[in-house]
Amino acid sequence: MSAEALLACAYSLALLVFAGVLEWLSAHTHRRSLRYRTAGFEYQADHDVWVCPEGEDLRLHEYDHERRLVRYRARAHACNRCPLKERCTDSDDGREIVQPLDPWPHSEAGRFHRGIAVMLVALAGLVAAAALARNHDLAEAALLLGLIATCVLIARLLLRDLRAHPANFPGQWSPGS
Repeated sequence: MSAEALLACAYSLALLVFAGVLEWLSAHTHRRSLRYRTAGFEYQADHDVWVCPEGEDLRLHEYDHERRLVRYRARAHACNRCPLKERCTDSDDGREIVQPLDPWPHSEAGRFHRGIAVMLVALAGLVAAAALARNHDLAEAALLLGLIATCVLIARLLLRDLRAHPANFPGQWSPGS
């Protein structure tokens, strides 16, 4: 097996690994960000409210369709007299929780990172295809064709969610997700 084919395989595999790490890290960061914004608060789906650690309800305040967000807000007078206000909010209008309408990867950041991951997978497939065009040994061809098939499969998996909701409107949304 030629060194060129082995290097092309190694480079393609490195691109696939990097795409996977990028996808995982961006989704993890998104989930962590959502958890941080609601730390200490509990979502009650049956009433569509968030409950603060002091027991105050944050009720649905606004759907922002342009920014694809939903806002929940506590009553201002309840927050302003709360002993935990300094650690919770600096707003005199009451604590607000903002949740995205779109789940991962349908947010703008999610679609951006998913697009980069898809491009990395496509580049890995392109590198393997170029190596296949130059190396015709049976073992090399089998290895490179397997790598190309893997790239196609991974790209299809990454694109599945983006194709299912091309207009950025997912079918089902729940604030606790």
